[in-house]
Amino acid sequence: MTEEKDAAGAGDAAGAAGAVAPLPSGRFSGRKDFQQLVRDALACAAREGWREIILSDPDFADWPLGERAVSESLRQWSAAGRHCTLLACRYDEMAVRHARFVTWRRAWSHIVDARSVSSADPLEFPSAIWSPGWVMQRLDPQRCNGVSGAEPERRLLLKENLQAWMAKSSASFPATTLGL
Repeated sequence: MTEEKDAAGAGDAAGAAGAVAPLPSGRFSGRKDFQQLVRDALACAAREGWREIILSDPDFADWPLGERAVSESLRQWSAAGRHCTLLACRYDEMAVRHARFVTWRRAWSHIVDARSVSSADPLEFPSAIWSPGWVMQRLDPQRCNGVSGAEPERRLLLKENLQAWMAKSSASFPATTLGL
C-alpha cells in the first residue's frame, strides 16, 4: 500500500505535510466526479512535477480544460523536460469550449504533441489520463464512469492501449494557424 501511495505521489513533501490528499484509486461515477478527477490530476501534476502526461479523449468536450484553475495547473506544470501528448479523434471545438487551454497550448507548443485519429470510432476511443505514477480511464464516457489508480498493471495496460492508438495517429491541432 505504501508503494502505491508513493507511486501516486503521496510520498513527496506536499503529501508528507498533509496539505493534499493523494489521488484516488478505484471506481468513479458521474460527470462531476470525472471533471474533479481531471482537475485534481492536473493540480497534482503541477505540484509533483510529473515529467509526462497523456490526455486522450474523442473530442475533450466535457473535460474542464477551459477552467481557470485547470489553466493555472497546466501553467505551473509546464517546464523544461516536461511533455504532454494530446490524443483525440478531432479538435474541432477545442477553441470554442476551452479557450484558456488553447492559449496555454500555444504558449507551450514545444512541450505539447497533439495527435489525432480522425478515422476512429469515438465510442471505441480511449478517454483517459496517463502518467508514470497514476492513471484515470473512463470506461463509459457517456455516463462518465471509470477507474483510476496507481497500480502498475493498470498503468501498463493503459499505456499500451494509448500507444496503439498513437501508432495510428497523425499530427493535428496546430498551435498556430497560418493563413494567407
